[in-house]
Amino acid sequence: MQEQYLDSMELERERGITIKLQPVRMLYKIPNNKLQALNKSQIQNSNDSKLEIQNWTRLPDGQELEIEDSKQTEFVLNLIDTPGHVDFSYEVSRSLVAVEGAVLLVDATKGIQAQTLANLHLAQQQNLVIIPVINKVDMPNAKIEQVKEELSYLLSVELEKIIQISAKNGTNIEEVLERVIIDIPSPAKGEEGELKALIFDSTFDTYKGVIAFVRVFSGSIKKFDKITTFVTRAKTESLEIGYFAPALTQSEMLSAGDMGYIATGFKDASFIRVGDTITNYPIQSNFKPLAGYKEPKPMVFGSFFPENADDYDLLADSLSKLKLTDASLIYEPESSLGLGRGFRLGFLGMLHVEIISERLKREFGLNLVISTPSVEYVVVLKNGKEERIRSAAKLPDPSIIVSIAEPIVSLEIIAPSSYLGSVMDLVASYRNQYVTTEYLGKDTVVLKYDMPLAEIITDFYDKLKSVSSGYASMGYELKGTQVGDLVRLDVLVADDLVEPFSRIVPRDKAYYEGRMMVAKLKDTIPAQWFQIAIQAAIGGKIIARESIGARRKDVTGYLYGGDVTRKNKLLDKQKRGKKKMEEMGKVNIPQEVFLKMLKR
Repeated sequence: MQEQYLDSMELERERGITIKLQPVRMLYKIPNNKLQALNKSQIQNSNDSKLEIQNWTRLPDGQELEIEDSKQTEFVLNLIDTPGHVDFSYEVSRSLVAVEGAVLLVDATKGIQAQTLANLHLAQQQNLVIIPVINKVDMPNAKIEQVKEELSYLLSVELEKIIQISAKNGTNIEEVLERVIIDIPSPAKGEEGELKALIFDSTFDTYKGVIAFVRVFSGSIKKFDKITTFVTRAKTESLEIGYFAPALTQSEMLSAGDMGYIATGFKDASFIRVGDTITNYPIQSNFKPLAGYKEPKPMVFGSFFPENADDYDLLADSLSKLKLTDASLIYEPESSLGLGRGFRLGFLGMLHVEIISERLKREFGLNLVISTPSVEYVVVLKNGKEERIRSAAKLPDPSIIVSIAEPIVSLEIIAPSSYLGSVMDLVASYRNQYVTTEYLGKDTVVLKYDMPLAEIITDFYDKLKSVSSGYASMGYELKGTQVGDLVRLDVLVADDLVEPFSRIVPRDKAYYEGRMMVAKLKDTIPAQWFQIAIQAAIGGKIIARESIGARRKDVTGYLYGGDVTRKNKLLDKQKRGKKKMEEMGKVNIPQEVFLKMLKR
């Protein structure tokens, strides 16, 4: 065992965040006399005693309990540890479909965050039982009463119903598990005989092929059963089945209500899709699959090119394997004149971009060149056609464009009320439309705005943390699209267009953006043996320019006297050489330059 056991990925442990959902099966025993006492207190506080009795007197497999005071009852708890960050909300939404209830865990030192609200809304949409818990109550800077008041207001529950724990010290952990057993209903059995298992995640094993993580809703599955997937119609045998302890642990059978894994033996990652239903082979003609999930809608797009052109196939293989563990990732092939073959990737946010690029580097040893992230624009042309543009380089000629629409998001910012002024001043420096201000308790304010997604995908979050001393948090949801006055801003290096630096910007900010980009490139592109002109242009019009001076070699250093014409002759020869290089030379832009331009 090790600390943060479920955060098994190296990146998770380094950053102190959860990136991947992690299922785990847990056995928990309660003495029967304590179970009776808990049940009595629950019935006294409940309007439906019959329902409450059913919740605690049934094991997960549906067997009635025999209550004897001297004995213990063992409960099987199937848990999923989920991320909290807004960029990984798809991991949360997938998990919520596979469970009957949720523990809403709030940090006593930070209070309710914007992503807390987003994930709470997802749980409420699934009609899940929600158990409010405040963690880290042992910390000296814990704001227990304030956070309890906020949670009570948010969930419309009494203050006594909110459990205070310290996971680090083990304080009140039993109370949480007892509330889970009593409040959250046992899994429904579903139809007997017919196997229906929802794939909520997957991974790849060199020997076992694609491993599907499933929640069984009806029927059961044993080793070597013939199975198939409903959408992809891929048939196979279950080479191995088991559950998460939290390591993969083999078992004889998975039945209704269980969460576990199925080793399929598939070497092609596309056969197993998150949200698909696994059932017995052959499929019955009247078979109705499980509802599955909404397809995640990527918000941010970026181009990934291998630094070494020979690594293209490795990049393609790596992305297909990453797609197994990250269902929200989408990608398509792309090529660029300057950077060769690569892929255009779709992400749920900027943290998602960072995590995927870091995983490709660490897990697959790939060195990548990454373009500046952009959003998806809807372009209406004069011939009536509508095009979706994910890269500024693919924007059609301005003369045939009628309008360009950009994605708009509903932005929620949660901050202490003492930082209200500085947060509002920050938002005012971006394009925005104010919606409303609400209060959670006395000291916490919720600001709501409608903003173009392009405004917040790069440096907005960093600046928000800066102006609020780290206390503010933000979350956003896609709202729709809105037509704007937008233009394509290009960057020319030594008169060559560098497509990865192109971006679509508001016309009134184009000059400022152009000046900023050429100034930053001047500082990041290394000097060559000839002068380099860096220009920002809209269409054919240059709006900003910087020059990088040529490197110099002392061609007269070895002279030890003689007439001055000898020196001038060498200097003139050098000048002619530099001029020729300037006309014909190509600038090799290192990968570090692209990475530095990734953020503003």
